[in-house]
Amino acid sequence: MTNSDFFDRRLVATGDGSHSLYLPACNEHYHSSHGALRESQHIFIGCGYDEMAVNAGGRLRILEVGFGTGLNALLTWERCDQGSSAVEYVAIEAFPVTVELASQLNYASCLASPAAQEIFAAMHQCSWGIWGHLGENFSLLKLQTRIEDFEPVDPYDLVYFDAFSPPIQPELWTRIIFDKLYRCMRPGAVLVTYCAKGEVKRNLKAGGFLLESLPGPPGKREITRARKP
Repeated sequence: MTNSDFFDRRLVATGDGSHSLYLPACNEHYHSSHGALRESQHIFIGCGYDEMAVNAGGRLRILEVGFGTGLNALLTWERCDQGSSAVEYVAIEAFPVTVELASQLNYASCLASPAAQEIFAAMHQCSWGIWGHLGENFSLLKLQTRIEDFEPVDPYDLVYFDAFSPPIQPELWTRIIFDKLYRCMRPGAVLVTYCAKGEVKRNLKAGGFLLESLPGPPGKREITRARKP
């Protein structure tokens, strides 16, 4: 894969009516073809945010590896807006989606919140490398960098690991990367990912994580949740 392969992106509809992006150079979708919205809600919100927000103590620090279309961030903002915890959300993305392409995605119209469209647009329009405040309790910092070059400062409570699949970006699913993430997570913190491949699980386990195999969304038998003891 070359960097240019990640910028030839086409808008597609998925099984639940929500959009995704397709990379023809590597035959890779950003989300499940069975339903982008349904997949993100199940994995990152249901198995990640909802699990950690219960005992957040008023503040939840989230790191997303693979900001992509911004869907996970939007769904997290929506859940945060319904709760009481303040969220500090740091998103890493090496190949940002353009504001023009993001404006064509229909995620906001799939949600009940009347503010979703404005918030989603602001997420893509806000500057990289500068904290943006989207509502009273949600702050977003987008970093245009690779996870290999990311230098975390404060510990995180929750990691959304949403990189492209291991065949496309094998360098992101290694013991080296998971060791880095382990070090920047507080004890009890959780990492959630759609990937349940044996090699990925072995790398997580070798890095010290305690693993759970959880039922996946439609079209996927299981997903992985990894907890730092």
